[in-house]
Amino acid sequence: MAADRTEFISRNDLSYRVSFRGAFALLEVQLRAGQAIKAQSDAMVAMDPTIDVEGRLEGGLLGGIGRIFSGETFFFQTLKASRGAGTALLAPAQPGDLVPIALDGSQGYILQKDGFLAATEGVEITTTAQNLARGLFSGEGFFVLKARGHGMLFAESYGAIHPIEIPAGQEMIIDNGHLVAWPETMHYSLEKASAGWISSFTSGEGLVCRFRGPGVVYIQTRNPSAFGSWLSHLLPSSGS
Repeated sequence: MAADRTEFISRNDLSYRVSFRGAFALLEVQLRAGQAIKAQSDAMVAMDPTIDVEGRLEGGLLGGIGRIFSGETFFFQTLKASRGAGTALLAPAQPGDLVPIALDGSQGYILQKDGFLAATEGVEITTTAQNLARGLFSGEGFFVLKARGHGMLFAESYGAIHPIEIPAGQEMIIDNGHLVAWPETMHYSLEKASAGWISSFTSGEGLVCRFRGPGVVYIQTRNPSAFGSWLSHLLPSSGS
C-alpha cells in the first residue's frame, strides 16, 4: 500500500506538505539554510542532522503562563537549519488533522485550546483574554491563542478538519467543542442551543457559538470532551 503523501507546496516563503490527512496527519517542512520554524513542545518527529532544536519562551514569562492557561505548553520548540538546508517532520500529540493557514499580515486567527502545532518565524503567537461569559461557558477557558503576522500557521485538531465558509450577513451555529480556528475579525456570540435552558442541556448540546460572516471557520469532526465522556463509561470505576 502506497503512503498517503502529497506534493510539496511553496507558500509564504515555506516549502511544506501534509500527509496522512484526516486522522494521523504529518507535517513535513523543507527549511533553507538559516531558516527556522517554531512548534508546540514535543512536536518534532524526525529531522535532518543539519537542524537544531531548542526550547524557547516566546512572549516572555507572561506569554508562557498565558499559553498554559490556554491549554498549550509553557515553552515552544524552535527548529532551525543551522548547518545547511534540511527537512523536519512534525505531528500533533492527538490523532487528528492539520490545516495550513496563510497569514498576510492583514488579519489574525483565533485558535481553540490545543489548536496550535507550528508557525513560521513571521507569525506571532500570543494569548488573549475572553470576556467573562465566554471564558466560563465556552469550554475554551478565559484565554485563547491568537496568531498574527506574515507567514504560515498550522493548526491541529482532534478528528478531521472541515472549513465552513460563511458569506457576509449570513450566520452559522457551531458547537463550541468542534471549533479549531476562525478569523479574529469574525463576530460570534455564545448562546443556548435551544430556546430554554432545560431543553438546551437535555439535548446534549448546552451552549453553542453563533458566527456571522464573512469568514471561514475551521471545525473538527470530533469533540474531545464528548470522546472523554464516552471513554469514561468504558473504564472500570475505582471502586470496582
